[in-house]
Amino acid sequence: MKLFITGFVQVFFVAINTYFLSKEFYLGVFICAFIISLIWSWNVRKVAFGTFKDRLCYALGAGFGSLLGLIVSKIILK
Repeated sequence: MKLFITGFVQVFFVAINTYFLSKEFYLGVFICAFIISLIWSWNVRKVAFGTFKDRLCYALGAGFGSLLGLIVSKIILK
């Protein structure tokens, strides 16, 4: 569950950042990029040395995080 959440949170911010980039929302881009890098610095070791199951949980979290990130970013910029 922990890896699911970390994958979810990281890709949630990647999705938001992608939308912010397309809309040239500079403050949002900066904040998201900072958070993405900070989260990634903690995730690298967990995923790289994890089992296949660990990687699968992380990837599922990333998929759901991407979907929710798109939804939230559209709400923020409305």
